Amino acid sequence: MKYIVVLGDGMADEPLEELGMKTPLEYAKTPMMDVLALKSEVGLAQTIPEGMKPGSDTANLAVLGYYPKKYYTGRSPLEALSIGVDMEPTDIALRCNIVTVSEDDLPYEEKTIIDHSSSEISTEDAAVLLEAIRNELETDVYKYYVGTSYRHLTIWDKGEVVELTPPHDILGKVIGEYLPEDTKLREMMKKSYDILNNHPLNVERAKKGLNKANSIWFWGAGTRPRLDSFEEKTGKKGAMISAVDLLKGIAVGASMMNIEVEGADGTLHTNYEGKAHAAVKALKEDGCDFVYIHVEAPDEMGHQGSIPNKITAIESLDQRVIKVVKAEMDAWGEPYRMLVMPDHPTPIWCRTHTSDPVPYLLYDSTIDMKASWSYNEREAKDSGNYVAEGYKMVNKLMTYEK
Repeated sequence: MKYIVVLGDGMADEPLEELGMKTPLEYAKTPMMDVLALKSEVGLAQTIPEGMKPGSDTANLAVLGYYPKKYYTGRSPLEALSIGVDMEPTDIALRCNIVTVSEDDLPYEEKTIIDHSSSEISTEDAAVLLEAIRNELETDVYKYYVGTSYRHLTIWDKGEVVELTPPHDILGKVIGEYLPEDTKLREMMKKSYDILNNHPLNVERAKKGLNKANSIWFWGAGTRPRLDSFEEKTGKKGAMISAVDLLKGIAVGASMMNIEVEGADGTLHTNYEGKAHAAVKALKEDGCDFVYIHVEAPDEMGHQGSIPNKITAIESLDQRVIKVVKAEMDAWGEPYRMLVMPDHPTPIWCRTHTSDPVPYLLYDSTIDMKASWSYNEREAKDSGNYVAEGYKMVNKLMTYEK
């Protein structure tokens, strides 16, 4: 038996008037998920423990079987693992987004945050801008490291875990009340605008109609992570397929195989089929028992507030990942179970994460469960199936009995 998780990041949503009071998942054309649902168990899972913030960090840890209240030490330390930064026990890791703030003549504190991803800036462009930041702001205490796209890392020597606001939580808001209380962090963010706004690369981006990547933004502080081996926990050799440093870092911490897929970039235009092919290859040829396919696009489209693009992301997940995986697994003939779910909702109306339960679909190629008609939030709720402790979903996947 092989085990597959297909994780549509931020895929869950709420009913929208624009879609006739359907959610994007409910409205999207998802024939493959609906075919699976006819033979699957569908229900709701609570991935975010009470009292914890709804992040892709806490939620994906839970889906992988790691109780966030036990294992979570912050988001950016997991990303540090991904890019090979070895943290000291006294180090604090900070996510360093490159964001877009308004270009008005107002003081920095009175500017508005426009885009947490700077038009999904490429890693190559971001690296150029981060080098300019490094030249002006880096010291022995604050070190900057290039990550992926708009997501980068700062290590604060002998720092402290401070309360910081994720930029995607405050899109369209004036930034003043959300800036760090720590004087040095606030000062570096303020200086970054002066360094970046008229940088030649940003001048060119503006000419192309792209948002300027004109400020850094610190958030996600934490200490060195401590995860148990996934294989020791479950008895299964696991692999991770994701374009996102956070997920890659979780895999490093859990001693899972990280599989790189050319063209997988965490955007709406990622290499969906490549991820699907790589997943089956890992199970068929590389000795893996379990593979986690993470797709970032639905979450990014939720943050952007784009209904059409979120629907497209969901339909791509259905036809270009799930359909391909099922076809290749069925052709192989090896029994398998597939768990399809989001980590958390990223509703269009608020453009950020919420803690609501998420719909799951659990399919077993050897069993006809006859448990549902389709896969969406409404069907999942109506099923009456509810997993209150979402970190037990992987165990449910591996031990399911009808």
